[in-house]
Amino acid sequence: MKMLLSAVALAAFAVSPASAAKMQPCTGETIGKAMTAIGTVDSPAKQAMAKEVAAANTDMSKGDMRGACKHYMKAQKMGAMK
Repeated sequence: MKMLLSAVALAAFAVSPASAAKMQPCTGETIGKAMTAIGTVDSPAKQAMAKEVAAANTDMSKGDMRGACKHYMKAQKMGAMK
C-alpha cells in the first residue's frame, strides 16, 4: 500500500507544474495556518485571499472537503501571484 501511494505521489509530482509542487496539501491544519499567515488584511489581494480561506473554513465545517480544497487552492494561487 505504501509503495502504491508513493508511486501515485511521484506521478502527480512529475505531471504537475513547478508552481503547483510548492502548494501545501489541503487539510484542516494547513487551512488554519493559512488564515493566521495572512495576518492583517491591508490590501485587496490579501482581502481576496482571506475570503477564500474563510470560504474554505466554512465548507470544511459543513463536511464539504472538496469545496474547501477548491477555495484553499484558489487562495494559494492568489498568494503565488504576488
